[in-house]
Amino acid sequence: MRSGGGAERQSRGNFLNYILALAAIFLLNFILPRMMPGDPLHAIYGDEALVAMTPAMEAELVRRFALDQPWSSQLWAYVVELLHGDLGYSYYFKDQVSSVILGSLPWTLLLCGLALLLATALGLALGIESGYRRGSNLDRGLIATLMFLSGFPDFFLGILFLLIFGVSLGLAPLSGATTPYSGSTGLAYLRDVLHHLALPLFSLVLVQLGGIYLLTRNTMVTVLKERFVMTARAKGCSESSVRYGHAGRNSLLPVVTATGMRLPNLITGALFIEIVFSYPGVGSLLNSALDARDYPLIQGILLLVTVAVLTANLGVDRIYQRLDPRVRYAR
Repeated sequence: MRSGGGAERQSRGNFLNYILALAAIFLLNFILPRMMPGDPLHAIYGDEALVAMTPAMEAELVRRFALDQPWSSQLWAYVVELLHGDLGYSYYFKDQVSSVILGSLPWTLLLCGLALLLATALGLALGIESGYRRGSNLDRGLIATLMFLSGFPDFFLGILFLLIFGVSLGLAPLSGATTPYSGSTGLAYLRDVLHHLALPLFSLVLVQLGGIYLLTRNTMVTVLKERFVMTARAKGCSESSVRYGHAGRNSLLPVVTATGMRLPNLITGALFIEIVFSYPGVGSLLNSALDARDYPLIQGILLLVTVAVLTANLGVDRIYQRLDPRVRYAR
């Protein structure tokens, strides 16, 4: 077995890998626009933006990003601007890219965070119960239903629910995150936000739920055959304790690992869902930036998404080590 020092070195090595990946992302974000043919300023901002720029504005951008200097000077200027939170200037929204993104980011965090929590919690609960009752009507029904739903893309379910509950039944809003000019505050405002959030969240959770459920169920079936479960039953532990305290707890580990792998899919799905429901998150913002060819805003959003995925994966690695001490001391 590894010593404590070996485990710490392994942890530092994993952290270093994420730092190297982050550095590579920053480097690609810097290099790719400058490898495009023509003037770097045109490559970064696009011809559409430069039509509206004055010569003074162009000169200021050239000076700020050192575009008339060697690449080493440009890279240093790029890093300095990033450290100051400067991702560029959005010519479509007439504001700093960081400010534009921060205006939409809370809505995306709310949608993704709740979808991750609900899908994981429901997937674990249903998977544990289904695996414990393997072969029962409940087990077969859950497998058929969730596998059927998980076969649809996020946006398809979103469109379907929007047509049924929004257009036909009128039970949910068709767009937005709040009711315009409602003036709601306190609990009324919270209800309004949840009312607008319900359909996008429901669509995202249903698509994510199938994978978590199936992984938990299969892990549960395997864990129930382990010797420690037989020992727990032989000691007189209740079935509830065996189901959740022994088998269920050990079924968490693969789910935590899979969570890190699901995050890119979750974020991508959320971006499409936001476009379908006109939800004012980063996905809708990216769609507007693509329509307007707002290259600085597009680069800023993609950089933010990749950094968020890497950070979340690092957090999952740390949580996994806490849940399973064998990972910390494994060879």
